[in-house]
Amino acid sequence: MKEIVLIRHPETDLAGTFCGHSDPDLNAAGEHHLCSIIEQITPIHIAHICSSDLRRASRTATAISERIGAPIELRSGLREMHFGRWEGLTWDQIERNYPRDAALWVRDFPERCAPDGEAYRDFVARVEAELRNVIAQERNGPLAVVTHRGVMQYALSRFFSFTRDEARKATENYGAIVVATTQFCARSIPFGIPAQVAQV
Repeated sequence: MKEIVLIRHPETDLAGTFCGHSDPDLNAAGEHHLCSIIEQITPIHIAHICSSDLRRASRTATAISERIGAPIELRSGLREMHFGRWEGLTWDQIERNYPRDAALWVRDFPERCAPDGEAYRDFVARVEAELRNVIAQERNGPLAVVTHRGVMQYALSRFFSFTRDEARKATENYGAIVVATTQFCARSIPFGIPAQVAQV
């Protein structure tokens, strides 16, 4: 049985926008939140960290590594979905500037992607291949995966038996942590409560 700790990065200045392959760093609130994340996961004794190579995730992974001494792998396959011309825009801005595309996206998602964005089928194929590769590697202790909300939602519903609603709720907060096992059980850790490895 392998233990996996899925971690969503903390806040950036693009919070509230479609932030996929855009590459902001953590803002002051995110840096402050990062301290709490580290305190929550330290008792798990993570042996290895795999992270999205985008700065908001890699900064999170680096801070964790510096605290616990675990090595890091940066993996582009763990990036969020690319939202094309909608990158960095709020939904209000999208509806105002791309009214037809926005209406079609709401009606047809996941079959329709943002203009010049990544198709959902390509996103899930990328994420699934990356996660299967990560999970298959031999580790001498729990593995942390530092990534983004969309990646975590897909992972929880695909590999750990969460419903889509459960996956959305478990990942809705910046800094969300979900402890799981490769026997396909998982649980989220409410913010502010010390993390314990799931025994489920």
